[in-house]
Amino acid sequence: MRVFTGTLATETNTFAPMPTGLSAFKERGYYPAGTHPEHMSMFAGPLFVARQRAAQYGWTVIEGMVAAANPGGLVTRAAYETLRDELLADLQAAMPVDIVLLGLHGAMVADGYDDCEGDLLARVREIVGPRAVVGAELDPHAHVSALMVQSADVLIAFKEYPHIDVRERAEELVTLCRAKATGEICFAPALIDCEMVVPIHTTRDPGRALVQRMQSLEGRDGILSVSMIQGFATGDVPDMGSKVLVYADGDQAKAQRLARELADEVIGLRDQLMVRYLDVDTALDRALAADGGPIVLADRSDNPGSGASGDSTFILRRLLERGITDAALGPLWDPIAVRIAFDAGVGARIALRIGGKTGPLSGDPVDAECTIRALIPDMMQASQAGGTPSPMGDCALVSTGGVDIVLNAVRTQALDYGLFAQLGCDPTAKKIIVVKSAQHFHASFAKVAREIIYVGAPGSADPNYANLPYKKIRQPKWPIS
Repeated sequence: MRVFTGTLATETNTFAPMPTGLSAFKERGYYPAGTHPEHMSMFAGPLFVARQRAAQYGWTVIEGMVAAANPGGLVTRAAYETLRDELLADLQAAMPVDIVLLGLHGAMVADGYDDCEGDLLARVREIVGPRAVVGAELDPHAHVSALMVQSADVLIAFKEYPHIDVRERAEELVTLCRAKATGEICFAPALIDCEMVVPIHTTRDPGRALVQRMQSLEGRDGILSVSMIQGFATGDVPDMGSKVLVYADGDQAKAQRLARELADEVIGLRDQLMVRYLDVDTALDRALAADGGPIVLADRSDNPGSGASGDSTFILRRLLERGITDAALGPLWDPIAVRIAFDAGVGARIALRIGGKTGPLSGDPVDAECTIRALIPDMMQASQAGGTPSPMGDCALVSTGGVDIVLNAVRTQALDYGLFAQLGCDPTAKKIIVVKSAQHFHASFAKVAREIIYVGAPGSADPNYANLPYKKIRQPKWPIS
């Protein structure tokens, strides 16, 4: 069999101020056809597994373009169309193919395209025809549309949040697509809209139990795959929202019944699933009152992993104004401050203007006398999700008022506590650690945290969804309406 595989992925926050252009993909991970490294990257799980299975299955694997950008604002039309057309040209050159395996996100939105994945999958289907098997791996923070389901044979989303199961879901995708290509199974899909949007942290119940329930259903009684699509609340598109996607073997009615049953279960759990966010001062009060540390505060509203800029100063400012010491914060995206720190050198004490550069939802810059503690060019942090290091660019550790701050030149969220330790800041010795992340930090930081507190500071990834100026989403959409 001839198998084509490739990737085009990013997560779009339509409320974020920064457009996502070609440079964002080239900064995070752009590999022309046939040049992807040997290791797995987060949205190239299908490619990685196809490589591994090629000899076992006797496949000829043709690798197309792989392009992924960190979450950000609206993708420019030029970036989307350029990368889409490059991937489609790679596919056209590989024809004929029996199977297409794609790594997508599911929440890419571009100028003129509310449903980038639907557009891409429909064009893929047009090229390969009705007989080829088309499968894709998705992030659960997706906007799964009817066009996506109609155009692909099967879509499988990560089950875990944080996304520590990228490879496992890619293995399922490859196995099922091969079974379809050999005539062993026939996909019958059902997609149910829960008419809500909820985060599902699978590090705790009821999210943990939901994952176990889905997995207990798969491979039994004709059920091939179950995905809980959490949705991505900061994407203002018609298909935004939580959904259940089930594939049964040739029995659409069975898939529909189970999808409806699971959707009703999740709807019944929605109050328990919602994360309780504290305002900045309440969160700091609770952290200070806790016995011991470190207490991790997750700055969800400024999470670069949700498309926010990562340069907000709301929590940093309150740490300094309240005279709170023995604290660390990061990563805070500020390439200008990083450049100045590198020019000044380790040990220098200089005036720095930190953060607050991309717009009102980043707050005002913080002006402070800072000591440059450490500098690392082209620093990487471990990624619990993709299994490969994540680039942070040049990084500086600076200290002011008893607060250690990790400044980074490449915008990214906190994934691993090593982002502090590499620079000589021991996070286990701090009372308070503030991370720019919503949940992906959890897999690593939970190993050292005495307590984790989720903070709802201002920001372009505000978890108080009713504060966001939606125009396109379908209503009703709990808790927004």
